Amino acid sequence: MCVVHGCSIPLPKWVTEEMDKDQDLAYTDRCGRRNYEYLSLGADTIPALKGRTPIQCYADFMRAFRDHLAPYMGNTICEIQVGMGPAGELRYPSYPESNGTWSFPGIGEFQCYDRYMRASLKAAAEAVGRPEWGNAGPEDSGSYNQWPEDTGFFRREGGWNTDYGQFFMSWYSQMLIEHGERILSACSSVFTGTPGVKVSVKVAGIHWHYGTRSHAPELTAGYYNTRNHDGYLPIARMIGRHGAVLNFTCVEMRNHEQPQDAQCMPEALVSQVANAAKEAGVGLAGENALPRYDETAHDQVLATAAEKAEEDRMVAFTYLRMGPDLFQPDNWRRFAAFVKRMTETGVRDVSREQVEREAQGVAHATQGVIQEAAVALCN
Repeated sequence: MCVVHGCSIPLPKWVTEEMDKDQDLAYTDRCGRRNYEYLSLGADTIPALKGRTPIQCYADFMRAFRDHLAPYMGNTICEIQVGMGPAGELRYPSYPESNGTWSFPGIGEFQCYDRYMRASLKAAAEAVGRPEWGNAGPEDSGSYNQWPEDTGFFRREGGWNTDYGQFFMSWYSQMLIEHGERILSACSSVFTGTPGVKVSVKVAGIHWHYGTRSHAPELTAGYYNTRNHDGYLPIARMIGRHGAVLNFTCVEMRNHEQPQDAQCMPEALVSQVANAAKEAGVGLAGENALPRYDETAHDQVLATAAEKAEEDRMVAFTYLRMGPDLFQPDNWRRFAAFVKRMTETGVRDVSREQVEREAQGVAHATQGVIQEAAVALCN
């Protein structure tokens, strides 16, 4: 399911009906709360959906999408972002905001307590000769809205950096990577041979508490990224094995705009992910995390996405989101200038003043159409 900024696209009813019959198909936290945003990846290979596995069903959906929209492939449709988790992102639903369970900047909770995930954890612990590690996740990892130093596991010298913590995080993150691998394998079997279409995978921009040693919110989401361990390079390499693009968010954010007491560092996080993509030989695409219509955000996107050496530039950028606010006259003029500047990246003899003049002309020429769009979106 996708739930982000007022957009809600739930799982199909026939899937949730099967989840009602077997609630262990849903991600589950330590207290037994079930999450219906996405099927638990622990059930990827279980024939739990009327005799078929979730991956098989997803492959069927992708095939139907390809066949139904075949005339648009490669021209209108040039990128297909394959959903891999809540809000379409490759992650666990560790910070469920829609139902009020979590609020920013809480650390979230591990989602490994359905019976399928527990069986996998038990097998992994036995494989390393430590069966006592396979009973459950960390007992001292806190709750959704706590901060790292409130917990035994995530505090500065906490359990995350012990042998047990390293075992658990390796297993938890590897399960996520293997989930991505299975979906991209299915995707490749469907879209290979479809010219002009790139596949992309969205990775969440979890920038809060990034300045701490444990990076707790990233860990609960499945990104084994700490002061001592790079969690994004293995993901980038997995994506690269299938020729896909890594799509990353929060590229419009600046460090000083975020709460400093929560050690938010979106610029450092974007830089780390960009370096991982470069090392893995993967194309990096981006999008803004919040609806922003101001020039400060536009400038940051340009600095992140475009004003670099040609080989390091983002391959695509998705602007979120189209709504009535975008079509307000000043916002639309700024947006037109932003698009022009993105288009003219690398052309150094085009001044900002010239771009602004051209954007003013676009805004004037499209005024009637834009007013109609704004009215339609408000109704």
